[in-house]
Amino acid sequence: MTSPAYVHGYSHREAERLADQAGTLVDLLHCDTSYPPGSLVLEAGCGVGSQTITLAANSPEARFLCMDISSPSLGQARALLGERGAENTSFLRADVYHLPFAPESFDHVFVCFLLEHLPRPQEALANLRRVLKTGGSITVIEGDHGSCYFHPESDAALAAWRCLIQAQSRLGGDSLIGRQIYPLLEQAGFQEPRVEPRMVYVDQGKPALVEGFIRKTIIPMVAGVREQALAQGLIDQATWEQGLTDLDVTARTGGTFCYTFFKGVAVK
Repeated sequence: MTSPAYVHGYSHREAERLADQAGTLVDLLHCDTSYPPGSLVLEAGCGVGSQTITLAANSPEARFLCMDISSPSLGQARALLGERGAENTSFLRADVYHLPFAPESFDHVFVCFLLEHLPRPQEALANLRRVLKTGGSITVIEGDHGSCYFHPESDAALAAWRCLIQAQSRLGGDSLIGRQIYPLLEQAGFQEPRVEPRMVYVDQGKPALVEGFIRKTIIPMVAGVREQALAQGLIDQATWEQGLTDLDVTARTGGTFCYTFFKGVAVK
């Protein structure tokens, strides 16, 4: 069992970016995420625990088994939740394509920012359905890089953004997966899927989002694929550097940025 090719990498800076993103978006994505007391919830693809913090805090009387394929990420997640005193979490290294659980083991399943990195997301969802109890729910949250638009817009900034989409695609992932959550849930056999867009719009009247979303989440996310983009010939260095500079302008006076996440819920 080897860790997948994660387009953003497993650096300390990426862990910081994930934490910044989770903290900035907690109200938008998790205002309606909670589980009943006594529930056993599987968090598939917990990564470094950025979402686990909110899950554990929102549902202190539920229990969370948090799995990931990356051992280093799991180590960071254990340490983080230990620091927070989250006693309702446990961690396990496991592969979503080969789940080590009996059928109908979990009351609920939670998936956030995982499917975009998988070559076979429908198969992964079908596997998660197998270990979910009949009547239990699955929650899926994904972004969609095709939903991004910003001002001021430049050819170089758009080219740099496209590098993020293309680099992930070349690794077998799909950063346009947010718009596909409904059909994926249906095709995996789930019932009553409901999907809602959760849009982030940022301007200078929202300084916390300027800092937390544009400067600490979006720009570092794009910057993280620099080596891949240049090595694969997706962009030349001068255009790349200009693109990052232009993206930074969206965080300044007169700039705006918009991006849409999608949150889906379905039952077995």
